[in-house]
Amino acid sequence: MKREMSTVVAATLVFCGGLAIAGSLRDQPKPAQAAVTVQAPPPISAPLFTEAVNALGKSAPTSLTIPAIGVKNAPISPVGLNADQSVEVPPLSKPNLVGWYKHRPTPGEQGAAVLLGHVDGYGKPAVFYKAHTLKAGDTISVKRKDASTATFSVDSLERVDKDAFPTDKVYGATDAAELRLVTCGGEFDAATGHYKDNVIVYAHLVN
Repeated sequence: MKREMSTVVAATLVFCGGLAIAGSLRDQPKPAQAAVTVQAPPPISAPLFTEAVNALGKSAPTSLTIPAIGVKNAPISPVGLNADQSVEVPPLSKPNLVGWYKHRPTPGEQGAAVLLGHVDGYGKPAVFYKAHTLKAGDTISVKRKDASTATFSVDSLERVDKDAFPTDKVYGATDAAELRLVTCGGEFDAATGHYKDNVIVYAHLVN
């Protein structure tokens, strides 16, 4: 199986709701959101992927389970790009919903599949509220539309400043089937309504 990455992201925005200012959200028409600009991957001129051992075929993800942080069968919905080239994200009104970036591989395919979720919203914990506590060896399971389940093992976690987002590391080519979880984290700036960092979880397919 070979796969070409034809979609190049011009700019990516990841949003997370503002738990730290929950008390002020009740009187606002919309919750404060924390944005981070992510630089685009370099243009792709050749196929990124060749056949990988253990990689699965293409099948859209449907739900996510992460036992270590209490996530069980969280629904997954595909997200793409907005007109301004920012990444679509699940609405804060659906804090348990995970977004799969559909312009990258499906979880279990060779390459880096990317799942995005909120850390909180409307003053309540969201699906990735405890993602920063994940550690190497924790498992992540993704149910897929073809009735298969892709199981991943966490390799590492990093917290990065929004202005230093490792775009190539998150979205770039990989030799194996891998997974990235992306959310917000670090200190919350009440003045801007933004978290200052991103939390990124890296995992690889084990089953």
